Parts: sequence; structure tokens; C-alpha cells
Amino acid sequence: QVQLVESGGGLVQAGDSLRLSCAASGGSFSRYTKGWFRQLPGKEREFVASISGSGFSTDYADSVKGRFTISRDNAKNTVYLQMNVLRPEDTAVYYCALNRWGTVVSRDGFTDWGQGTQVTVSS
Repeated sequence: QVQLVESGGGLVQAGDSLRLSCAASGGSFSRYTKGWFRQLPGKEREFVASISGSGFSTDYADSVKGRFTISRDNAKNTVYLQMNVLRPEDTAVYYCALNRWGTVVSRDGFTDWGQGTQVTVSS
């Protein structure tokens, strides 16, 4: 059974940085697409970033492009989200996701989800 566990969330001030990690267990998922999504208070979950199985291709939501970087370490079965120049509007629960049917970047079709980690950015 696939398990995704996020870590690294917390409370920071605007302009600060955080790095989220997501460790996968229950199999080897180095070939498959991974991504990050977030759910802002009172809103639906939205796409943040995705990375191909090889790690060579990435895709970002316009709202985070240039500030966030997704990366992966397939040897550790882990995906990361480096978040720089954080803004109060980045406050959300962040979820990592795995697409066991895909190897290229995508914004939907994810099959497995973590429980989420809270990121709060104060002004």
C-alpha cells in the first residue's frame, strides 16, 4: 500500500523560505510523476507543481513560478518543494501526490495523496 508522508511545514514570516519533503513508501515510485497541491482556507485544492519521473521536466502554477522549485531524489523515494519569498497568500495545507499511471508532468490524474502539512505565512 502506498504511503506518502509530508514534512517541513510550519509558521514563517513573509519573505522567508521553507522546504517541504514527501517520502513515499510501499513500493518503488521512481518512474512516476509526483506533484504538490495546496488547499487554501475555504477553497478547493489547487495544483502547485509537478515533476516527471526522470526529474528532467517540471511544471508550475503561475502563482508560484519563479519562487517555488520542485525536485526529487529517486534513490530516497522523496520529492521536495523549495518555497522561497513566501507570501501570506501561500498559507495553505500542502499535499504531495503520486501519479502511478504517468511519467510526464501533469496537473491531474494523481492516484495517491499524502495527509498534508500546514504552511502559514504571516505578514
